[in-house]
Amino acid sequence: MFSQNNSVSGKITNSSNALAYVNVYLKNSKIGTASNENGYYKLKDIPKGNYTLVASSVGYQSKFIKISVDENQKITQNLSLSEDDSLDEIVISGTMKPVKKLDSPVPVEVYSPTFFMKNPSPSIFESMENINGVRPQVNCSVCNTGDIHINGLEGAYTFVMIDGMPIVSGLSTVYGLTGIPQALIERVEIVKGPASTLYGSEAVGGIINIITKKPASSPLFTIDSYASSWGEVNTDIGLKYKLGKTNALLGINYFNYQNPIDNNNDGFTDLTLQNRISIFNKFDFERKNNRVFTVAGRYVYEDRWGGEMDWTPEFRGGTDIYGESIYTSRWETFGTYQLPTDEKLNFQFSANGHDQNSYYGDTFYKADQFIAFGQLTYDTTFGKNHDVLMGVAYRYTNYDDNTTATGSETENDPSITHLPGIFIQDEITLAPKSKLLLGARYDHNNVHGSVFSPRVNYKWNSDNNEDVLRVSIGNGFRVANVFTEDHAALTGNRDVFFEDELLPETSWNANINYVKKIVTNNNTIINLDGSVFYTHFNNKIVADYETDTSKIIYGNLDDGYAVSKGISLNTDINFRNGLSIIAGATLMDVSTTEEGVTERQLLTESFSGTWSISYKIKSIDLLLDYTGNIYGPMDLPLLGENDPRSPTSPWYSIQNIQATKKISNTFEVFGGVKNLLNFTPAANSILNSDNPFDVGVDTETNPELAFDPAYVYAGNQGIRMFVGLRYKIQ
Repeated sequence: MFSQNNSVSGKITNSSNALAYVNVYLKNSKIGTASNENGYYKLKDIPKGNYTLVASSVGYQSKFIKISVDENQKITQNLSLSEDDSLDEIVISGTMKPVKKLDSPVPVEVYSPTFFMKNPSPSIFESMENINGVRPQVNCSVCNTGDIHINGLEGAYTFVMIDGMPIVSGLSTVYGLTGIPQALIERVEIVKGPASTLYGSEAVGGIINIITKKPASSPLFTIDSYASSWGEVNTDIGLKYKLGKTNALLGINYFNYQNPIDNNNDGFTDLTLQNRISIFNKFDFERKNNRVFTVAGRYVYEDRWGGEMDWTPEFRGGTDIYGESIYTSRWETFGTYQLPTDEKLNFQFSANGHDQNSYYGDTFYKADQFIAFGQLTYDTTFGKNHDVLMGVAYRYTNYDDNTTATGSETENDPSITHLPGIFIQDEITLAPKSKLLLGARYDHNNVHGSVFSPRVNYKWNSDNNEDVLRVSIGNGFRVANVFTEDHAALTGNRDVFFEDELLPETSWNANINYVKKIVTNNNTIINLDGSVFYTHFNNKIVADYETDTSKIIYGNLDDGYAVSKGISLNTDINFRNGLSIIAGATLMDVSTTEEGVTERQLLTESFSGTWSISYKIKSIDLLLDYTGNIYGPMDLPLLGENDPRSPTSPWYSIQNIQATKKISNTFEVFGGVKNLLNFTPAANSILNSDNPFDVGVDTETNPELAFDPAYVYAGNQGIRMFVGLRYKIQ
């Protein structure tokens, strides 16, 4: 008989404190244990060889030690683990420069790729559905386009950026959120509440900043692909390469769905058919003194259609069979260049072109948009307590389409907007644990004139950093381009109509945020994050669906005001046994008051909740994820009093489950079920789907007889299974 008397033992501590229940094992082996209540561990019967000793525990950074074991050897290896505090994450969206999340006076939520892998989706738009207070809103039952709501405010109030540069705005608000290769995403930062002081117009409701990976630290090759039982196929590919001294990262996303399904039997596709490809490339140039110079570009082409089941491309634009066909071609470029000076001067730039060729039934809509943006920032300090950022910015927008919005039948008059601005912020250290942020911005719009937006933020944290309090008051503004932002409203029988020239919206927001970290005796970590928010709008742009049911009439709210207020709570719990829970709930009231009458905003829930529950079975390296959301009733737009559809949506929940099996350090497979409860809206959501061209009916006298697909609050895609794989070469 042969036996190994080799062993590795020791004590695991954090500074001077013993750590109990820490997982200790030899990598790529079945030898493992856990430290006892005094922090001691022992691994026995170890064959001779070279190993990597791993110690891991929730809330601490894992430790990796290489050891060599000979015959009859007893090794003593003490280990010290450092806390892995999420408050130490680096964020940039709150103050436009890198700071620790703990030190940021502005509350910033951070979501890693791991979070989005719990419920894989083909676009960033759909990935947001399990983030508390953030809801992807589908605006059209036929073409399935939509936008992202933050705390109940419509998508036009959400400012979407890539690497801090404005990419998704105007015409691309509806279509620009698809095709971003998720394999290249480092993290997603979300700021809820106005940020116009730093980012200008459109940053009224909040910011979504998609941070891409740095080429030098990215894996050499990654592929993430899955297919669903409905026939959807999504593939993300990432490739790192080098050109001389330049590090580069290539990303490709391909999504294809060509399987018409009509489970609700209304004669229309439940999910828009799509064929989309996106190519992304990022260059990181090496420079002296580690100065920054990055340039990135992306191209997206998409062909999507939805409509009657027997529609084919030859019916595009005709009146025989109804279909909504949209061709989108889009390019983007953006980057950062640090000037070769002793001072911290950064020039950031972006530009994008968006071409859309579409038919909504027999209504033709063709539009071109070009946006260029440049910004120079100066980051400096004054004395010991003042950290100052100042900058100048300029945005140019050229928008042209085939409607009266940019001309007449005899003359074309594209909409050209110049928006220069200047801003400054001073982060003042009042005490070691107390900071005050003062900021102001001035913009001048060539149509609407001057806009001024200030803000004040205050942050306090306890000595042990387990309590953080943030208070903010700020002003937001938005120079609206509603026609491009809400053009999906042209689908069906509703036309977009403007009462007068729209004035800029202004708003005041107050927000109180409190974060509490709790560490229990058995190393369970609980993070609580609660916020109370209130936003008051002047000159609010409102959409009137009821005065004329054939139109959506936009205008400023002259005699009244609008309010968005509520409370939200997030919790993040990590247990030492491999169970983790991320959950949140938001209770809010979004309403408009005009001439003393207060009405809830359409398509806005009063309550929403999200959750993500994960459990890892370490013995077989299997990860289980259960994700979902729940929404309260929303008021819905109807076509008059005789509309047979319900005026409110029901309570509904979308739930998903996934299992991920790690085969090796480079390969894993996953699969699961989406929409477990098989929830879909009522079958008559598309009104009069049997007569989409309103043939033989008087819609002015009887508006309820009109074709209307704008009554939509959730997608029509029901339950489906999916399976996929991930492969990575470091």
